[in-house]
Amino acid sequence: MSAIRLDGNRVAESIYEELAARVAARVAAGRPRPHLAAVLVGADPASLNYVRMKRRNAERVGIESSDHRLPETASTEEVVALVSGLNADEGVSGLLVQMPLPGQVDAEAVVEALSPVKDVDGLHPFNAGRLSLGVPLVKPCTPAGILLLLGHYQVPLEGRRAVVVGRSNIVGKPVSLLLLQANATVTICHSRTADLRAVCREADVLVSAVGKTFYIGPDWVKPGAAVVDVGVNRLDGKVVGDVHPDVVEIAGWLTPNPGGVGPMTRALLVRNTYDAEVRRRG
Repeated sequence: MSAIRLDGNRVAESIYEELAARVAARVAAGRPRPHLAAVLVGADPASLNYVRMKRRNAERVGIESSDHRLPETASTEEVVALVSGLNADEGVSGLLVQMPLPGQVDAEAVVEALSPVKDVDGLHPFNAGRLSLGVPLVKPCTPAGILLLLGHYQVPLEGRRAVVVGRSNIVGKPVSLLLLQANATVTICHSRTADLRAVCREADVLVSAVGKTFYIGPDWVKPGAAVVDVGVNRLDGKVVGDVHPDVVEIAGWLTPNPGGVGPMTRALLVRNTYDAEVRRRG
């Protein structure tokens, strides 16, 4: 039996429909229209495409968007100055800094320069700290999207064993905290984990965010487990994930890749922008 498809495109569409109605009602009531500002340093093709999709998704629900670019050679001070200016702009609801930044730019300094209220990615230490305390103000887009997707398909989490492969600040750590808040028993794995395959096979919910093509094979997966593939890898010019396609015959639930986590990430970015505007100005 093949796994149930955790269709991110389908769930994301329902989020956009709800947001479009909420934005329209807000504007009709005379409230300011939300506005997403995106900062991009350099001209990396993948980053350009991501920013383009994020802005398009915002605009489709009636949220304004703007694009603020700096050259590849920009300094940390120049990026921080741009971010500070957008923080001070009352017309900007949410602020996105596209990662990764060029090597000469101190990414930590840029993240710390963000206004926590406008930080729609949930990366600022204030937002990361609230998440770790179990009282999040802004939930990071990809982890929040994963939990929403699992919830939509009624994947059991309470009391279940969840294994997260990857410990990044963007996905691995925050998704582990959200799974913990959902009362799962969580293990975070990484490159130094002993017998990683055996640990993964114990998981009722397995989340892979390592960025290695087809790293998780069928013999790594517990029969009937929910498997979430966060990886973005390239193979023969196509986007593929961390999870081998044959896992579909072992898992109980599985995200397609593409079409699983990616659409949810973009939809949650738009929702976070709307929520940021409501928090700021009601």
